[in-house]
Amino acid sequence: MKDQFTKQWIIENSIEICSSYEHGVLTLRSLHYQLVGIGMTNDVQHYKRVVNAMIDARWSGDISFDQFSDLDRSMIGETKYEETILEDMIDKGKYQVEAWMTAYRKNRWENQPVYPEVLIEKKALQGVFAPVCQKHGVSVGACKGYPSLTFLNEMANRFMGIDKRIVVLYFGDYDPSGEDIPRSIVENLERFGVTIELKRMALMEDQVVEWNLPPAPAKVTDSRTAKWDGLGQVELDAVKPEKLQRLCGEAIEDLFNENLYEELIEQERKERSEYQTVLKQFVNDMKD
Repeated sequence: MKDQFTKQWIIENSIEICSSYEHGVLTLRSLHYQLVGIGMTNDVQHYKRVVNAMIDARWSGDISFDQFSDLDRSMIGETKYEETILEDMIDKGKYQVEAWMTAYRKNRWENQPVYPEVLIEKKALQGVFAPVCQKHGVSVGACKGYPSLTFLNEMANRFMGIDKRIVVLYFGDYDPSGEDIPRSIVENLERFGVTIELKRMALMEDQVVEWNLPPAPAKVTDSRTAKWDGLGQVELDAVKPEKLQRLCGEAIEDLFNENLYEELIEQERKERSEYQTVLKQFVNDMKD
Protein backbone atom coordinates (compact mmCIF):
# COMPACT_ATOMS: atom_id res chain seq x y z
CA MET A 1 0.00 0.00 0.00
CA LYS A 2 1.47 3.33 -1.10
CA ASP A 3 1.68 6.27 1.27
CA GLN A 4 3.80 9.39 1.69
CA PHE A 5 6.57 7.53 3.54
CA THR A 6 8.48 6.68 0.41
CA LYS A 7 12.13 5.69 0.13
CA GLN A 8 12.99 9.28 -0.75
CA TRP A 9 11.08 10.60 2.28
CA ILE A 10 12.89 8.11 4.53
CA ILE A 11 16.32 8.95 3.13
CA GLU A 12 15.87 12.73 3.30
CA ASN A 13 14.69 12.63 6.91
CA SER A 14 17.27 10.00 7.89
CA ILE A 15 20.10 12.20 6.60
CA GLU A 16 18.92 15.00 8.87
CA ILE A 17 18.50 12.68 11.88
CA CYS A 18 21.88 10.97 11.38
CA SER A 19 23.66 14.33 11.18
CA SER A 20 22.91 14.82 14.89
CA TYR A 21 24.73 11.66 16.01
CA GLU A 22 28.26 10.33 16.01
CA HIS A 23 28.82 7.17 14.00
CA GLY A 24 27.96 3.97 15.87
CA VAL A 25 25.36 5.49 18.22
CA LEU A 26 22.20 4.91 16.20
CA THR A 27 20.87 1.49 15.26
CA LEU A 28 18.54 0.96 12.32
CA ARG A 29 15.81 0.21 14.84
CA SER A 30 16.32 3.48 16.71
CA LEU A 31 16.35 5.38 13.39
CA HIS A 32 13.03 3.73 12.57
CA TYR A 33 11.53 5.01 15.82
CA GLN A 34 12.82 8.52 15.22
CA LEU A 35 11.07 8.46 11.84
CA VAL A 36 7.92 7.22 13.59
CA GLY A 37 8.29 10.20 15.90
CA ILE A 38 7.91 12.55 12.93
CA GLY A 39 4.89 10.78 11.50
CA MET A 40 5.85 7.48 9.86
CA THR A 41 3.67 4.45 10.53
CA ASN A 42 5.05 2.06 13.17
CA ASP A 43 4.84 -1.43 11.70
CA VAL A 44 7.01 -4.18 10.26
CA GLN A 45 6.45 -3.09 6.66
CA HIS A 46 7.69 0.44 7.31
CA TYR A 47 10.66 -0.85 9.28
CA LYS A 48 11.60 -2.95 6.25
CA ARG A 49 11.32 0.20 4.13
CA VAL A 50 13.79 1.90 6.45
CA VAL A 51 16.23 -1.02 6.22
CA ASN A 52 16.04 -1.09 2.41
CA ALA A 53 16.26 2.70 2.12
CA MET A 54 19.37 2.75 4.30
CA ILE A 55 20.98 0.10 2.11
CA ASP A 56 20.50 2.33 -0.93
CA ALA A 57 21.49 5.49 0.97
CA ARG A 58 24.78 3.98 2.06
CA TRP A 59 25.67 2.62 -1.35
CA SER A 60 24.85 6.00 -2.89
CA GLY A 61 27.04 7.82 -0.37
CA ASP A 62 24.22 9.81 1.25
CA ILE A 63 24.86 8.10 4.58
CA SER A 64 28.14 6.64 5.82
CA PHE A 65 28.55 2.87 5.97
CA ASP A 66 29.64 3.14 9.62
CA GLN A 67 26.72 5.35 10.67
CA PHE A 68 24.83 2.54 12.39
CA SER A 69 25.78 0.19 15.21
CA ASP A 70 25.66 -3.57 14.60
CA LEU A 71 27.39 -5.17 17.57
CA ASP A 72 25.73 -8.54 16.99
CA ARG A 73 27.96 -8.98 13.94
CA SER A 74 31.53 -8.26 14.89
CA MET A 75 34.93 -9.90 14.59
CA ILE A 76 37.01 -10.99 17.58
CA GLY A 77 40.73 -10.33 17.59
CA GLU A 78 42.95 -8.96 14.83
CA THR A 79 45.14 -10.43 12.13
CA LYS A 80 48.33 -8.32 12.20
CA TYR A 81 50.35 -8.24 9.01
CA GLU A 82 52.23 -4.92 8.82
CA GLU A 83 56.04 -4.92 8.78
CA THR A 84 57.60 -4.16 12.17
CA ILE A 85 59.84 -1.07 11.96
CA LEU A 86 62.52 -0.87 14.66
CA GLU A 87 62.52 2.96 14.83
CA ASP A 88 58.74 3.01 15.22
CA MET A 89 58.91 0.46 18.04
CA ILE A 90 61.61 2.53 19.81
CA ASP A 91 59.38 5.62 19.62
CA LYS A 92 56.46 3.55 20.87
CA GLY A 93 58.56 2.24 23.76
CA LYS A 94 59.59 5.76 24.77
CA TYR A 95 55.99 6.86 24.66
CA GLN A 96 54.93 3.90 26.80
CA VAL A 97 57.64 4.57 29.40
CA GLU A 98 56.59 8.21 29.61
CA ALA A 99 52.95 7.19 29.84
CA TRP A 100 53.66 4.78 32.67
CA MET A 101 55.47 7.50 34.59
CA THR A 102 52.28 9.58 34.69
CA ALA A 103 49.73 6.75 34.68
CA TYR A 104 49.14 6.37 38.41
CA ARG A 105 45.40 6.54 39.06
CA LYS A 106 43.20 5.43 41.91
CA ASN A 107 40.16 3.40 40.89
CA ARG A 108 37.21 5.79 40.71
CA TRP A 109 34.90 3.59 42.77
CA GLU A 110 37.39 2.10 45.24
CA ASN A 111 36.34 4.14 48.28
CA GLN A 112 32.66 4.30 47.33
CA PRO A 113 30.21 2.14 49.32
CA VAL A 114 28.52 1.10 46.04
CA TYR A 115 29.65 -1.19 43.22
CA PRO A 116 27.58 -0.37 40.10
CA GLU A 117 27.06 -2.02 36.73
CA VAL A 118 24.74 -1.20 33.86
CA LEU A 119 22.81 -4.00 32.19
CA ILE A 120 20.83 -3.54 28.98
CA GLU A 121 18.46 -5.94 27.29
CA LYS A 122 19.83 -5.48 23.77
CA LYS A 123 23.43 -5.69 22.66
CA ALA A 124 22.67 -3.42 19.69
CA LEU A 125 22.32 -0.49 22.12
CA GLN A 126 25.76 -0.87 23.70
CA GLY A 127 26.97 1.91 21.41
CA VAL A 128 24.51 4.25 23.12
CA PHE A 129 25.42 3.34 26.70
CA ALA A 130 29.15 2.64 26.38
CA PRO A 131 30.37 6.29 26.18
CA VAL A 132 28.41 7.27 29.30
CA CYS A 133 29.54 4.24 31.26
CA GLN A 134 33.15 4.74 30.20
CA LYS A 135 33.00 8.37 31.36
CA HIS A 136 31.85 7.26 34.81
CA GLY A 137 34.09 4.19 35.04
CA VAL A 138 31.21 1.71 35.08
CA SER A 139 30.95 -1.52 33.12
CA VAL A 140 28.03 -2.17 30.79
CA GLY A 141 26.80 -5.46 29.38
CA ALA A 142 23.88 -6.86 27.40
CA CYS A 143 21.87 -9.80 28.67
CA LYS A 144 20.10 -10.22 25.28
CA GLY A 145 16.70 -11.00 26.75
CA TYR A 146 16.64 -13.51 29.58
CA PRO A 147 20.33 -14.05 30.42
CA SER A 148 21.76 -17.54 30.13
CA LEU A 149 23.02 -19.45 33.15
CA THR A 150 26.53 -18.96 31.79
CA PHE A 151 26.05 -15.18 31.79
CA LEU A 152 24.54 -15.28 35.30
CA ASN A 153 27.33 -17.50 36.60
CA GLU A 154 29.90 -15.01 35.28
CA MET A 155 27.99 -12.20 37.01
CA ALA A 156 27.90 -14.12 40.27
CA ASN A 157 31.62 -14.89 40.12
CA ARG A 158 32.32 -11.22 39.42
CA PHE A 159 30.28 -10.11 42.43
CA MET A 160 31.66 -12.70 44.84
CA GLY A 161 33.90 -11.10 47.44
CA ILE A 162 32.83 -7.52 46.68
CA ASP A 163 32.18 -6.04 50.11
CA LYS A 164 29.99 -3.25 48.81
CA ARG A 165 26.36 -2.59 47.99
CA ILE A 166 26.02 -4.07 44.48
CA VAL A 167 23.64 -2.07 42.30
CA VAL A 168 22.68 -3.07 38.76
CA LEU A 169 21.00 -0.38 36.65
CA TYR A 170 18.74 -2.16 34.17
CA PHE A 171 17.43 -0.82 30.84
CA GLY A 172 15.01 -2.97 28.84
CA ASP A 173 11.89 -3.01 26.69
CA TYR A 174 8.42 -2.24 27.99
CA ASP A 175 6.67 -5.55 27.42
CA PRO A 176 5.79 -8.66 29.46
CA SER A 177 9.29 -10.14 29.30
CA GLY A 178 11.00 -6.79 29.72
CA GLU A 179 9.20 -6.31 33.02
CA ASP A 180 9.96 -9.86 34.17
CA ILE A 181 13.64 -10.12 33.27
CA PRO A 182 14.82 -8.06 36.31
CA ARG A 183 12.99 -10.43 38.66
CA SER A 184 14.59 -13.41 36.94
CA ILE A 185 18.08 -11.91 37.24
CA VAL A 186 17.75 -11.15 40.95
CA GLU A 187 16.26 -14.55 41.82
CA ASN A 188 18.80 -16.54 39.84
CA LEU A 189 21.73 -14.61 41.30
CA GLU A 190 20.35 -15.40 44.76
CA ARG A 191 20.47 -19.09 43.81
CA PHE A 192 24.16 -18.53 43.05
CA GLY A 193 24.51 -17.05 46.54
CA VAL A 194 24.74 -13.39 45.50
CA THR A 195 22.46 -10.59 46.63
CA ILE A 196 22.16 -7.49 44.48
CA GLU A 197 19.96 -4.42 44.23
CA LEU A 198 18.53 -4.08 40.73
CA LYS A 199 17.10 -0.72 39.70
CA ARG A 200 14.90 -0.86 36.62
CA MET A 201 15.55 2.46 34.93
CA ALA A 202 13.64 1.96 31.66
CA LEU A 203 11.25 1.36 30.15
CA MET A 204 8.32 1.84 32.53
CA GLU A 205 4.71 2.66 31.78
CA ASP A 206 4.93 6.24 33.05
CA GLN A 207 7.91 6.86 30.74
CA VAL A 208 6.01 5.47 27.76
CA VAL A 209 3.15 7.88 28.49
CA GLU A 210 5.30 10.90 29.37
CA TRP A 211 7.60 10.50 26.36
CA ASN A 212 4.69 9.69 24.01
CA LEU A 213 6.34 6.51 22.76
CA PRO A 214 4.56 4.43 20.08
CA PRO A 215 3.22 1.13 21.52
CA ALA A 216 2.53 -1.98 19.47
CA PRO A 217 0.55 -5.08 20.48
CA ALA A 218 2.52 -7.33 22.82
CA LYS A 219 3.95 -10.41 21.16
CA VAL A 220 1.46 -13.29 21.17
CA THR A 221 4.44 -15.66 21.18
CA ASP A 222 5.40 -14.39 24.65
CA SER A 223 3.75 -16.72 27.20
CA ARG A 224 3.41 -13.80 29.64
CA THR A 225 1.31 -11.66 27.30
CA ALA A 226 -2.01 -13.23 28.31
CA LYS A 227 -1.59 -12.12 31.92
CA TRP A 228 -0.08 -8.71 31.13
CA ASP A 229 -2.22 -5.58 31.28
CA GLY A 230 0.30 -3.09 29.91
CA LEU A 231 -0.30 -0.45 27.26
CA GLY A 232 1.44 -2.44 24.54
CA GLN A 233 4.99 -3.36 23.58
CA VAL A 234 7.50 -0.51 23.32
CA GLU A 235 11.14 -1.23 22.50
CA LEU A 236 13.95 0.59 24.28
CA ASP A 237 15.15 1.62 20.84
CA ALA A 238 12.13 3.94 20.62
CA VAL A 239 13.78 6.31 23.10
CA LYS A 240 16.16 8.85 21.59
CA PRO A 241 19.80 7.90 22.33
CA GLU A 242 20.57 11.21 24.04
CA LYS A 243 17.66 10.66 26.44
CA LEU A 244 18.90 7.18 27.32
CA GLN A 245 22.41 8.54 27.83
CA ARG A 246 21.16 11.29 30.10
CA LEU A 247 19.03 8.86 32.12
CA CYS A 248 21.97 6.47 32.49
CA GLY A 249 24.40 9.21 33.47
CA GLU A 250 22.06 10.66 36.08
CA ALA A 251 21.41 7.22 37.56
CA ILE A 252 25.14 6.60 37.96
CA GLU A 253 25.74 10.06 39.42
CA ASP A 254 23.01 9.43 42.02
CA LEU A 255 25.08 6.51 43.31
CA PHE A 256 28.36 8.45 43.42
CA ASN A 257 29.60 10.35 46.49
CA GLU A 258 31.62 13.37 45.32
CA ASN A 259 33.04 14.09 48.80
CA LEU A 260 34.54 10.61 48.98
CA TYR A 261 35.94 11.08 45.49
CA GLU A 262 37.70 14.31 46.51
CA GLU A 263 39.37 12.41 49.35
CA LEU A 264 40.45 9.74 46.88
CA ILE A 265 41.98 12.32 44.51
CA GLU A 266 44.00 13.84 47.34
CA GLN A 267 45.31 10.39 48.27
CA GLU A 268 46.13 9.77 44.59
CA ARG A 269 48.18 12.97 44.42
CA LYS A 270 50.30 11.94 47.38
CA GLU A 271 50.84 8.38 46.17
CA ARG A 272 51.74 9.44 42.60
CA SER A 273 54.94 11.08 43.80
CA GLU A 274 56.12 7.86 45.45
CA TYR A 275 55.06 5.86 42.40
CA GLN A 276 57.17 8.02 40.07
CA THR A 277 60.20 7.90 42.36
CA VAL A 278 60.18 4.11 42.51
CA LEU A 279 59.69 3.75 38.73
CA LYS A 280 62.56 6.13 37.96
CA GLN A 281 64.83 4.14 40.25
CA PHE A 282 63.74 0.93 38.56
CA VAL A 283 64.56 2.32 35.09
CA ASN A 284 67.98 3.56 36.30
CA ASP A 285 68.75 0.15 37.76
CA MET A 286 67.96 -1.47 34.40
CA LYS A 287 70.72 0.56 32.72
CA ASP A 288 73.41 -0.99 34.91
